[in-house]
Amino acid sequence: MSDGSQAARDGGTGAAPAGDRRQRPPASEDAPAADGGAVTGGASATGGTGRSAASAGADRRPRIAAAGAAAGLVAALALTLALTTPWRPLGGPVPGGAVAPNATRDFTTAQIDRAAAFDGAISVPAYLSLALTLLAVLVLGLTPLGARLLGVVTRPARRWWPLQIIAAAVTLTAVLRIVTLPFRVWAETISRRHGLSTQDWGGWTVDQLKGFMVGVVLWVVVLTLLHVLVRRFPRYWWAGAAAGAAALVVALSFTYPLVVEPLFNSFRPMPAGPMRTELLRLAATDHVPVKDVLIADASRRTSALNAYVSGFGSTRRVVVYDTLLKSGRPDEIKLIVAHELGHAKRGDVLYGTLMGALGVASGVCVLYLLMTSRRLQERAGVAPSARPAAPAAGPPAPALPAVADPRSLALVLAMVTVLLQLGGPVQNLVSRRIEARADAHALDLTGDAATFTRMQRALSVRNLSDLRPNPLEYALWSTHPSGPERIAMARNWARLHGRPDPPPLTGR
Repeated sequence: MSDGSQAARDGGTGAAPAGDRRQRPPASEDAPAADGGAVTGGASATGGTGRSAASAGADRRPRIAAAGAAAGLVAALALTLALTTPWRPLGGPVPGGAVAPNATRDFTTAQIDRAAAFDGAISVPAYLSLALTLLAVLVLGLTPLGARLLGVVTRPARRWWPLQIIAAAVTLTAVLRIVTLPFRVWAETISRRHGLSTQDWGGWTVDQLKGFMVGVVLWVVVLTLLHVLVRRFPRYWWAGAAAGAAALVVALSFTYPLVVEPLFNSFRPMPAGPMRTELLRLAATDHVPVKDVLIADASRRTSALNAYVSGFGSTRRVVVYDTLLKSGRPDEIKLIVAHELGHAKRGDVLYGTLMGALGVASGVCVLYLLMTSRRLQERAGVAPSARPAAPAAGPPAPALPAVADPRSLALVLAMVTVLLQLGGPVQNLVSRRIEARADAHALDLTGDAATFTRMQRALSVRNLSDLRPNPLEYALWSTHPSGPERIAMARNWARLHGRPDPPPLTGR
């Protein structure tokens, strides 16, 4: 429900995926071939140039298949988003013309200046953290440095590759956390200075350690499953990995409210009283099954106001911050929950999960194409390993791809980070449209545009939301429309439904 840009800036660097990599010299012309012969001038001692050509063709077929799958999945994702994203959340033209967002109409000069000052201050560590994260992963992934580092940390476990995966994941996650730690401390200091953060440094440090451990566990699971597939299906591992990654996204979204959220907050049912009764009545009127509304103890960490829906199916729940109950007016809280009911009724969490699963599956296919690029392998200082030679009477053992070498995981990290960064603006664009549709749902359910505008101003002022975001920050970090955009939409809704325009809020 909140602006979303600050959360994205605070969490973007900490959630960077961790991979790993180790150094292996590039294959040379006299290196052992997969069938146990020697490669000399393109001809194998056991098969000649015909066998070499057949091997090259076999190597091309998985890449062609992966490229076709990637193109098909990306096209399916783009078409689905184009057809299902609520580009016009109000559903029709506004009589008399649409009202344009105008911060000066509803926010005082002091409020606009304060929000701009906070945005200007917090953007510096955010940009620097993003730039340094990209620089670090690209240096580790596209030079032999990462392979050498992971070669050192994984060497003691070279007889058991799962331990190598754990060592590499811990190492790369720690490197990125250490690199960005000064900027996270800087951002936390700014949040404290502006009254948004209420944590002491002890609590903040515990949260950082929890985030580190969650990241390590996630990436150990992902990379272990990937390596099982790579070793079982060295040429077509991308197919199983794409399907497995999509399934993992769905599983994580389903279990997130039960496994991850309790690590950072405590939750309790909203106590019996007029507010709980009214909110459950509102859900019943909206035909949204809600067993209870939960309260998160967010006040021990922040003064921001927020509410959200997480999970789907049996794990779906509506959560409001305790700061909202302490500071918000009952009619404004009702509208905020009505917005979250809009997400629940439309199944927005499940929709986002399925779109994310489709995007991740397509990303895995692209990752396969990148990881099988000989040029990238050579830049990273890794080369394909081979299985032990088969007995003379049997067929040659297929070569394991470079990604099977734990040293190559820094290259995986670099490619995944770049792909996620490229996909972020698209994800944020779709998210903003879905949030706007939930706003329209809240207005339809309550019919109270005037209270909606007051509520949005209160949220923007309390959360120090950027009232005039520049286009780059808006694309990179904003998952929600700006406060002035949401207020303008409420006025457009009022015109569309023949209601009086909510009056300007400046001076109130």
